[in-house]
Amino acid sequence: MSLILEAVLPLFALILAGYVAGRRRILGAAATDSLNTFVVWMALPALLFQAMALISWSEIRQPGFIAASALAMAAVFGASFLADRREGRRLADASLSSLAAAYGNAGYMGIPLCIMVLGEASLPAVIIITLLTACILFAFSIVLIELDLKRGASLGGTLRKVGISVLRNPLVCSPLAGLVVSGVGITLPAPVLQFTNLLGAAASPCALVTIGLFLSQGSTTGHRHTVWRIVSLKLLAHPLLAFVLVTWVFEMPPMWAAAAVLLAALPVGTGPFMVAKLYDREAAVTSEATLLSTVLSVFTVSLLVGWIAP
Repeated sequence: MSLILEAVLPLFALILAGYVAGRRRILGAAATDSLNTFVVWMALPALLFQAMALISWSEIRQPGFIAASALAMAAVFGASFLADRREGRRLADASLSSLAAAYGNAGYMGIPLCIMVLGEASLPAVIIITLLTACILFAFSIVLIELDLKRGASLGGTLRKVGISVLRNPLVCSPLAGLVVSGVGITLPAPVLQFTNLLGAAASPCALVTIGLFLSQGSTTGHRHTVWRIVSLKLLAHPLLAFVLVTWVFEMPPMWAAAAVLLAALPVGTGPFMVAKLYDREAAVTSEATLLSTVLSVFTVSLLVGWIAP
């Protein structure tokens, strides 16, 4: 119970602070976009770059963790996608809701949660999940959306466009740059390390407040059954699948197994909402799924943390 009070509740308190600030318009209408831009382009990249630059390749050589996490994501995405297609939803919309069902809030919530529950050693696990989400899950969903909405475009052209977009993502290129630094044996100079320390320290609190600001802008949708399916898959099916895979299928150290389950239990991230807005699809489904899963995760994540904690 003490770990839940010390690690989980402060995270949700920051989200609540952002929500209240958004509802009362304390930070202004443009605060969400500005703070989100700061987190995505400055604070989180600094944290991810430093984390990967300071570790060795052997520390992240965890094929069991990668396989279990990727399979759990794929299974949840596939289940949601098949259900949407059976209901007659078009390819782009089915891809968006399936992306939401498998897209955990690893960057914004996963980093502070894992560090507080499992320690600094769990940060590489969060980064691997972030890369899996951004480089594979996110990119695959965008390919499906592009193929649906731009039927005249060639598959090769679509893949090239998505590949360039993924590589330009600061949450992808920053940890990859850190891996290069680590791989060639470069030691970060003290001023650089101090810079990334200061900037990276702002990532977690700013990210959590940003979630609250985003949730305060909630909209409504007529597809409530789709929203509940997304939330059920994300908060229940996803961590259960991860638990089965890390317990009985793949071998890995206990900390990595706990991180896999904890990261799978995270609520829906903001990525699907941003993609829906980008392609002018109904964003209310992903927005409501994010809001509902975040609220419910106060209880589900707290229970999970209580079970994981020694």
